[in-house]
Amino acid sequence: MAEVAASSVYIASPEGDTGKSTVALGVLQMLCATTARVGVFRPITRSVTEPDYILELLLEYSTVDIEYQQAVGVSYEQVHADPDAAISEIVMRYHQVAAACDAVVIIGSDYTDVASPSELRFNARIAVNLGAPVLLVVRGSQRSPDEVEQLAELCAAELASEHAQLLAIIANRCAPDALEPVRERLAGFGVPCWSLPEVPLLIAPTMAELREALDGELYSGDPELLHREALGVMVGGMTAEHILERLFDGAVVIAPGDRSDVLLSVVNAHEAESFPSLAGIVMNGGLLPHPAIARLITGLKPRLPILTTASGTYDTAGVAHRTRGRMSADNPRKVDTALALMETHVDAAEFLRRLEVPLTSVVTPQMFEYQLIERARADRKTIVLPEGDDDRVLRAAGRVLQRKVADLIILGDETAIRARAAELGVDITDAQVLDPRASEHLEDFAREYTELRKHKGMTVERARETVGDISYFGTMMVHRGLADGMVSGAAHTTAHTIRPSFEIIKTVPGVSTVSSVFLMCLADRVLAYGDCAVVPDPTSQQLADIAISSAATATRFGIDARVAMLSYSTGESGTGADVDKVRVATGLVRDRAPELLVEGPIQYDAAIEPTVADAKLPGSEVAGRATVFIFPDLNTGNNTYKAVQRSAGAVAIGPVLQGLRKPVNDLSRGALVADIVNTVAITAIQAQQQ
Repeated sequence: MAEVAASSVYIASPEGDTGKSTVALGVLQMLCATTARVGVFRPITRSVTEPDYILELLLEYSTVDIEYQQAVGVSYEQVHADPDAAISEIVMRYHQVAAACDAVVIIGSDYTDVASPSELRFNARIAVNLGAPVLLVVRGSQRSPDEVEQLAELCAAELASEHAQLLAIIANRCAPDALEPVRERLAGFGVPCWSLPEVPLLIAPTMAELREALDGELYSGDPELLHREALGVMVGGMTAEHILERLFDGAVVIAPGDRSDVLLSVVNAHEAESFPSLAGIVMNGGLLPHPAIARLITGLKPRLPILTTASGTYDTAGVAHRTRGRMSADNPRKVDTALALMETHVDAAEFLRRLEVPLTSVVTPQMFEYQLIERARADRKTIVLPEGDDDRVLRAAGRVLQRKVADLIILGDETAIRARAAELGVDITDAQVLDPRASEHLEDFAREYTELRKHKGMTVERARETVGDISYFGTMMVHRGLADGMVSGAAHTTAHTIRPSFEIIKTVPGVSTVSSVFLMCLADRVLAYGDCAVVPDPTSQQLADIAISSAATATRFGIDARVAMLSYSTGESGTGADVDKVRVATGLVRDRAPELLVEGPIQYDAAIEPTVADAKLPGSEVAGRATVFIFPDLNTGNNTYKAVQRSAGAVAIGPVLQGLRKPVNDLSRGALVADIVNTVAITAIQAQQQ
């Protein structure tokens, strides 16, 4: 059969529990990284009464504004009642989605209703009618490589019988030591084949999911920790000392509420340095602790979630063992784990080549963020994060390490940081954690800082106190080459973050101004806005510095720099000190960087809108096509970037500091975890250019 050139892919499996959502999420990311409008379609929905959580997850990460109901084909009931009519309805609804998309990820049925051996064949019929090649996902769990091969042969025959095109095969949930043997067995199918290892985290329920499954309530503990996954269940039916011997990271201990010895032992074990970090406790049987024990637990203020349920021990343990966790946008750890699996084990370039995804000149926020991550991963750098006591920083660190974006050094008390990370369900095992006050580098840093600031009368004693501060210590690590860059500011002011850089790292030759730029990701392009965070009222010389630095930063991140020096006047139409400042700055930029395309003074509308540019500055190489916007002062720049961010729905990445010899970047104190991850990636890319 001739190959079908398609920009959509049908992800199908012959059974349930294959981890198809992991594969679908990874495929969706691959497509979103290379084409602008990627949608999702579910031909057969799980239920007509409950939302399909896989579809909800994928819609969160798609790049086309499609409502849930638009992305659904038919129900199982419709398929059973009239299969041919169901396919006709599916085809009609699919094409409504495809009309708005460059590519569509189609997720086959899940065998959650009345599954039968013919269900894969029916999925194949749908795929043929939609003109989509099939990515076959088979389960490797509890199967030998030979058994995986036999299953794949049966599935390939089923697909061929319906004339469906097999695009590739992924064997998911394989034993780690079986990855290569499975790949070898699948090599004879004539299509790309990959194997993914079993990762228990992906099917582990969170404490919140266990609470729901057990119809339980939170008795005490930190509600934030209900998001942690329960990696195993342990029934506390033995004496406390034997329970303590058997604890493991992520364990949930089930015990009646009247087992005071077990409750107190487990609560204290979780807090103790020498014991594993647990996921929680479930008090079963509807029993609550004795009032004296309850008062003691209240006084201890344990963060460990303690749930109550009316079920008996047997039923509680059975439900806990059977409860499977769901991947959702609210669980970034599982999402990052799934994405990392696909990035590590599947050749994205080969997959996309076979899928023949159309190329586009449009750059969406998802494409830009993916490119940032990929560029950072390609040449991994070491980034220091001084604010190790901030939960957002720890969560971001876990994502950075999971995705292999950068190597990390986290500053703070190592015991406290690792304990809190474990409580949050964040794996920072691969990070180096340093306490500045106890570090072997402290004295060396103090002596060097004294030398750097001796013209200011610095003494070793004062320097020792200064470099013990996390911002100064982190900056010294970058200065001395122990780290390639620093990201801070989630819990500290901009001044606290960048002042050490002025004193220690200093500016690059030829630039005397440290400034910033925001990378503004609009729906179809990325622009650079500078300066929106550092210099309040720049002089003409400083504006020229900002323009040259911003153009270099834009180019570094793949933006073709065309610089607009913004003012309330365009060309020669206005006069006044503010316009003259911009006019002088434009001349300085042309003198210092004659290769740059620069226009100024120019109004924002003339800089970005071609029709306005034709009227106000006809023939300009920048007007109407500007990509780098230099604001005349901080008041204008800061308000404009926030207005565009909020009103146009732009993703604002930054501020990216520029002009320093080595990269140090500041975070907003309202930074989200994703903002921190992006800033780490940007800092790593800046370090690659040093």
